[in-house]
Amino acid sequence: MTNAHHSKLRLCEALEEIADRLPGDVDRFRCLEIASSLVPLLRRCHEYEEDVVYPAFEAAHAGGSGAVGTVRRLKTEHVEDECAAQDLSEVLLAIGHGDPIDNPEAVGFMLRAFFEAVRRHVAFERDHVLPAIGAGPIG
Repeated sequence: MTNAHHSKLRLCEALEEIADRLPGDVDRFRCLEIASSLVPLLRRCHEYEEDVVYPAFEAAHAGGSGAVGTVRRLKTEHVEDECAAQDLSEVLLAIGHGDPIDNPEAVGFMLRAFFEAVRRHVAFERDHVLPAIGAGPIG
């Protein structure tokens, strides 16, 4: 889980760097690199969380409705993040292939909305899910 969180947070840092460099100082190769790894990385992390971590979280709460509701919400966030990642990958591929950035504000908003959502998700898991399964807060 620690590796998954670190991978997601490194990805967020890279996306933030792209957002900060819009519109004219974007590393197009980095955009291609991130576009190709974004969705597979999220899917691997989400699969691990849903197959290993969340069942342990529910078991630690003896299947209580609070834990079930929390897991349902986190899984919904996974779906939303993967959909946003797919859209973001398409934009990053276009930028990486040299397409002009017609609306840098919209692209910046898209990047920031995505990485802020991922950071909030990771923070919640670190603060609430991992301590509940005995992993303690991970820094």
